[in-house]
Formats: sequence, C-alpha cells, structure tokens
Amino acid sequence: MFQAVGANKTKTTLIVALIFVFFAAIIYAISFFLLDLGYLSAIFAIVISFIVSFGTYWNSDKIVLSIHKARPATPEQDRKLTNILEGLCIAAGTPKPRLYVMEDRALNAFATGRSPKKAVICVTTGLLDNLDYYQLEGVVAHELAHIKNYDILLQTVAGIMIGSAIIAARSASRIMMRTGGGGSNNNKGAAALVIMAVGLVFMIVAPIAGQFLKMLLSRNREFLADAKGAEFTRNPEALASALERIGGSAIPLQRTSNATESMYIVTPCLETRFNKKKSSLFSTHPPIEKRVEALRNLR
Repeated sequence: MFQAVGANKTKTTLIVALIFVFFAAIIYAISFFLLDLGYLSAIFAIVISFIVSFGTYWNSDKIVLSIHKARPATPEQDRKLTNILEGLCIAAGTPKPRLYVMEDRALNAFATGRSPKKAVICVTTGLLDNLDYYQLEGVVAHELAHIKNYDILLQTVAGIMIGSAIIAARSASRIMMRTGGGGSNNNKGAAALVIMAVGLVFMIVAPIAGQFLKMLLSRNREFLADAKGAEFTRNPEALASALERIGGSAIPLQRTSNATESMYIVTPCLETRFNKKKSSLFSTHPPIEKRVEALRNLR
C-alpha cells in the first residue's frame, strides 16, 4: 500500500512536469510566432504554464465541484450519508473528507482533492435514493480508499491538465491556420508553418492519447480501491451489488466533462458503459463485470 501511494505521488509529479513543458511549448509558439514577443516569449510561456499548473493543483477540488454544481451535505438533510462516512473514517484511520451532494438522478459518485486532508467525496441524489444502506456504504468506502491511496491527486490533476493541454493545442492550431502562421519574415513564417503542422497532428492525436493516458492511470486504481473499500466495510458483496445497480442504470449524468470522467466510481458515459467492445478498448474504468467478479472472489 505504501508503495502504491508513493508511486501515485511520483506519477503525479511526472505528469505535471510533462504537461507543464507542453503548455510552455504551445504558449511559446503562440507568443513568439503570432504575438511577436521575441525574447519575452520564453518568460511569458513559463509564467503562464506555472500559473496553470499551480492553479490546477491548488484548486483541483474547487474546479471539479464548480463543474458539477454540488452542494455541501449536512447532517439535517443527509444524515445517513454523514453517519456512514464517520464510521468509515474511524475504520480506515483517515481524516474526514468534506461531503457534497450533486442534484442529479444518475447513480454515481466521485472523490477529488489534492490530499486526504483536503479531500472531497461527492455523491448524486440518484445514488442516495436508489441504494440501500450497505450498498451506499460500499460506494463511500470505495471513494475513501481512493483518498487514502492518493488516487484523487493523480486522477484530478492529470484529468484537468490533460484536458487543458488538448484545448491549448487545438486553440494554437486554429489560430495559426487562420493567420497563416504569422511572423514578420520568411524564417519566422517557415518555422510557424512547421509548428502549425505539428499542432494539426496533435489536434488529431491528442484526444486519443489523452484518453489512453487517463485509462492507464485509472484502471488498476479502481480494482485496488474496490478491494480496499471492501476491507474497510468487511462486506465486499455490498460494493459488488452496488456496482451492478449503478452499472445497470441508463440515467445519464447531467453535469460531467471528459476531464473528470476517470474520477467517477463508474464511467458516466453511457455509450462506453453499455458498449462492451468500446468499454474494453477506451474506457477509463475496467468492465463492471470484472470488478464485481474480483470483489466476489475476495477471501
């Protein structure tokens, strides 16, 4: 477990560093070839990339909660949920994360934040209305396992930054196409055409590469969180039956984005969830059937 936590921290550092470099390259290309900032382009690129990277890391929970319009859970409105979390935190030996509820009929949940002390667990009202006590406990335990394993830092930062990097690449390519590459001389114009060509290729490849990277980051983490959550509750069948119930629901999640897809307990994309072939190839989550089987084989 300690090795898994350490590996997650290392992966997060590497991912942030790589995407920082990519951001800097894109912004440098725009500022040098299109805005004609000259030697100031490098400084401008580093400053903007630092702001984006640091802002994503420091405000990851706020960014995700704002996307989903979630409200804080209260003992008065959500007593069952708050009681479940308190008991699980004692069993897991972790700080109590903040609880949020998303007004949505879909059955889903996610965890986010940069550390166990700054973590958030969010569940939909659909989940609260359709799962029994023990199934809900299994779901919350799964999300708490993600928090304890530092998966939330990896998945949240990686998801948001990969999505932002794709947007930056597309924006740069479109600007260069519209302006013809920019530049005030032939050398700049030729270099800009090269950058534009690279940008066009990335615009096509980036969504696939980003999805593949998120898939690699999250698939094994789901199995580990399932097993750890079952350890907290000592009831693997509760989470297994909850996954079957959630996976069988055809109610779409109203507020989601590609950047946050990997954070949910099951993918919110119904097309991927119900298309077995696509689920095997491109989903950020392993097939629900395999997760249920693994839980029921726990001894």
